[in-house]
Amino acid sequence: MNYEESLDYLLERLPMFQRVGKAAIKKDLGNTLTLLKALGDPHKEFKSIHIAGTNGKGTSAHALTSVLKESGYKTGLYTSPHLKSFTERIRINGNEVSKQFVADFVTTNQVLIDQVKPSFFEVTVVMAFEYFRQEQVDIAVIETGLGGRLDSTNVIHPLLSLITMIGYDHMDLLGDTLDKIAVEKAGIIKENAPVVIGNNQQEITHVFEEVARSKGTEIHVCDDYQVIPVEKNLHHYTYNVFKKGQLLFQNLSTDITSTYFSYNIPGVLKTLELLDLGPMKIDQGAITRGFKLIKPSTGLKGRLQVIGESPMIIADISHNQPGLITLFEQLKQETKGKLHVVFGVVRDKDLAGIFPILPQEASFYWTSSNVPRSLPADELKIVAENHGIDGPAFQNVNHAIEEVRKLASKEDTIVICGSTFVVAEIDDL
Repeated sequence: MNYEESLDYLLERLPMFQRVGKAAIKKDLGNTLTLLKALGDPHKEFKSIHIAGTNGKGTSAHALTSVLKESGYKTGLYTSPHLKSFTERIRINGNEVSKQFVADFVTTNQVLIDQVKPSFFEVTVVMAFEYFRQEQVDIAVIETGLGGRLDSTNVIHPLLSLITMIGYDHMDLLGDTLDKIAVEKAGIIKENAPVVIGNNQQEITHVFEEVARSKGTEIHVCDDYQVIPVEKNLHHYTYNVFKKGQLLFQNLSTDITSTYFSYNIPGVLKTLELLDLGPMKIDQGAITRGFKLIKPSTGLKGRLQVIGESPMIIADISHNQPGLITLFEQLKQETKGKLHVVFGVVRDKDLAGIFPILPQEASFYWTSSNVPRSLPADELKIVAENHGIDGPAFQNVNHAIEEVRKLASKEDTIVICGSTFVVAEIDDL
């Protein structure tokens, strides 16, 4: 099979969460372990960092990867979902896995895949681990897909784990309280692998402490950091970072310009500190360089990404309540003119919790993606009207953007958000 045939095979044969929702979720790690065993357990042959959380896990993963790369380490990165190309999910030093490797992996293991009948995600995880083994990475940064405890990535025994902010998302799968969701995320905590709690949410810290205690594992809650913005705009942010009142970094610049990234910086820095105390050497210069060049170094897209000027056009994959609250608050503070929101969601999204936080002063344009889970724009428009928010519906996000451009003045801002899959279909991303 060639690359296109391989992807068609995976998509046609295997359930994919992004397309069919929770029907694709397996309730144990059996399939993943079976596939890995057949390949000689590649996940046991490289060092790793494991990251879980509701918001911030992706940007944290890319930030760590950028710094590790600047430190001279051959660094693998596994993230999901992809935006434009499947190969985005698996990278080494920012370079995407080759299409030839994907084709060869699927062709070689087709009989095994047919026997095990894994999900799309399970195969992708195993493919990444095999690639990292073959390429002999020094370390791999592994982002969970959903939850943690039963996530297919949770077969690794990492050097350490990082858990970012916990919020309400995928509650039908992870639980309807923060405690329940935290328990699922805490499932990545392993024996003899320190865990960093990047965002100090005092109401759920006890969950992580209890799991860490049961595993006999060190826990590091990042409550002694202060991250103070010095300069901020939609192209770069600069921070002064303090630890226990002492200046740790002055004018730490980053090209991730989402305000919520400031909440992730303590966890990233603590993770790097622990790595430096252990098996790897990471100096402040590498951290400074790595933070400044996260996007070009790792290929990160869709996080407050400016894709047009006059009017300003921004693509952001924020899709749950905490992420959207932070996004709209930042746009209110840092943009001028009228705000135009091109918005789409998946069917299982908690719309009752999202509509009340949408900015009332903005103009809305409802859209959808081609993913089967996507809520059709016409249906979203009806739900929105029931919540008192009017706006036209567009079946394609690019048609919506084209129409909004005509209506917006040069001083206005257009933001596309609400769904990773809507953002992924933007032509100019």
